[in-house]
Amino acid sequence: MNIIFISNRKGTTRSLTLNHWAKVLLSMCLLGLPVSGGIYLGTLLSGTHPVDLNIIASMRQELAEQQAALDSGREDARLKVEALTIKLAELQARLVRLDALGERLSEAAGLEDGEFDFSQQPAVGGPEQDLLQVYQNSELEELFQQLENQLDSSESQLGILESLMMDRNVQRQSAVTGRPIKQGWMSSRFGRRTDPFTGHRAWHNGVDFAAKAGSDIIAVAAGVVTWSGERNGYGQMVELDHGEDYATRYAHNSKNLVKVGDVVKKGDVIALMGSSGRSTGPHVHFEVYKNGRAVDPASYIRRTIR
Repeated sequence: MNIIFISNRKGTTRSLTLNHWAKVLLSMCLLGLPVSGGIYLGTLLSGTHPVDLNIIASMRQELAEQQAALDSGREDARLKVEALTIKLAELQARLVRLDALGERLSEAAGLEDGEFDFSQQPAVGGPEQDLLQVYQNSELEELFQQLENQLDSSESQLGILESLMMDRNVQRQSAVTGRPIKQGWMSSRFGRRTDPFTGHRAWHNGVDFAAKAGSDIIAVAAGVVTWSGERNGYGQMVELDHGEDYATRYAHNSKNLVKVGDVVKKGDVIALMGSSGRSTGPHVHFEVYKNGRAVDPASYIRRTIR
């Protein structure tokens, strides 16, 4: 086989004679180039290149990590919702207790109906604000914290108010005020008077209230019963110790309804009106003692505690 080379510059030619093995080698080179190129192109098109497999594996790992992060976020959100639900229930329970406390205070203070009603929503007002702006300026947890702080403040103030009012109620209960009867009239005053039995001037240590026999006799203040029974001149008598060196006596009863050691409240019925002892008819002989000395009950009967 002869290969002829032609030169364009000089117009000369050269020839190259190939033997059998040279022919075979040249043929293999000419045929191998297209085959090798086709194999390489097929490899690229089939997507089995090692570099592409690494990219796919990396993407799959990243997707798995994102899915795990999403699942974790959902769980966190669920736990937060549950926690907020529990906190909201606690706040609502505290509000119910505050309403009940407010109702008790309103009743204890003797406020007029509607003047201070805890069962109604409080009156509010003010310019409207953008709700979105409110949530942008404050997180949900901060709003809950503010509400909880307000509740704490309200509970503290109401607790102090209740304590003060209870102290005032105790003072009212223990203060000697009012009349020892529900119905009746004052038949004899404190001081010197004409004795109904002797007709002579004599000292009267208390005041008398007359009413129908069997009428209720009530305690003018809270106290402890220190005497309940017969006493010379008094007939059936009840004596109460009110503390602060105050004591009261209720005499000529038809029946005593309390015994020594009993604790009574202001207004409790402690005896029934009668005419026992040195008496001319149904009435209650009422005495007030201060520091062991009998004082005029009139000022305590008219006394008011504010």
